[in-house]
Amino acid sequence: MLNFSITPEQEKIKEKYRDFVEHWVIPNRLKYDELAEFPWDVVKAAYREGIMNGPMPIKYGGHDHSLLDGTIASEELGAGCIGIGISIDANTLALTPLYLAASDEQKNKYFGIINEVQGVAAYCLTEPNAGSDVQGIKSTAIRHGDKYILNGHKRFITNAEASTFLTVFAITDPEKGSRSLTAFLVPTDSPGVEMKPRLKKMGQKASVQNEIIFTDVEIPIANRIGDEGYGFIIAMKTFDRTRTGVAALSLGNARAAYETAKEWTKNRKQFGKPIAANQAIAFMLADMATKIENARLLTWYAAWAYDNDTRKLNKLSAMSKLYASDIGMEVTTDAVQAMGGDGYTWDFAVEKMMRDAKLCQIYEGTNQIQRLVISKAILKE
Repeated sequence: MLNFSITPEQEKIKEKYRDFVEHWVIPNRLKYDELAEFPWDVVKAAYREGIMNGPMPIKYGGHDHSLLDGTIASEELGAGCIGIGISIDANTLALTPLYLAASDEQKNKYFGIINEVQGVAAYCLTEPNAGSDVQGIKSTAIRHGDKYILNGHKRFITNAEASTFLTVFAITDPEKGSRSLTAFLVPTDSPGVEMKPRLKKMGQKASVQNEIIFTDVEIPIANRIGDEGYGFIIAMKTFDRTRTGVAALSLGNARAAYETAKEWTKNRKQFGKPIAANQAIAFMLADMATKIENARLLTWYAAWAYDNDTRKLNKLSAMSKLYASDIGMEVTTDAVQAMGGDGYTWDFAVEKMMRDAKLCQIYEGTNQIQRLVISKAILKE
């Protein structure tokens, strides 16, 4: 028998994150959108209130959230501000390879570091010429005795300048190319790590992205995650877990835009009645609400499938990210349209929500790549 209800524990997670968003995220979202700086005060509050690192094990400072638990939490963060939300969730992205493939010694050390300093990590996969094409990565980590020498160039790295350490993917044998892709833990203050100025973006300005240049960076063998050549598998398994988080952030942002537009149109009067009473606006709201419910069902199903170890992980995580982020763009655009001139001003947050929504269609694999992943999966069935 199907059951679409959430557990009492999941209800508590939702309320906990919603309360955090109301007290910390919403009051600060326009400030950080204007400043385009990393929201350190919000992140520190997230550590104090048990918001950070939810999916990580309790013994490593997390809260043992299932993927569905995390999806519920990320929706609430997205409803406050995707930029601030991704600053928190991108830390989970960077820690996931550690969680999936690191040794107990590595986990104890690096989870200990990140919790002690109440900091964030950054996931370094994308390069100037290797975004969607992970197999095109050119950064190298060549072994010399008991260490690797890292050289390369990473781009669009979320949390980079704010990070304590980096999860870096590089090839260890240029002749083997991507078959030698390997993951490493690299302290951000390592000699040879050059952090470029943060990138200027249209939206999600509370989240910082940088280019990073690695020049002869020495990495001890003890900092390698898993075996040589296991990096591609680690990266793909990471995305199977984290793409539903992007879907949930998009969903929360869409929900907030819809709720803002609904209340505004109920109170805005033209020709003697609320504009929500006009069929054109009422039908627009109906479509927005329906799309949001559809996106939530697919996102929850993808998270549930992961938690229950089904064989559809890759396909469903890609579907949820694709659909929810596309819906996020559609709903936020309609919210601005429904609110007319007010929707386009800084007086209401929907213009920000629309700008923020766009990036969710791009990072963690563009939606064109998600369609490629989905099509390959369904043609194998």
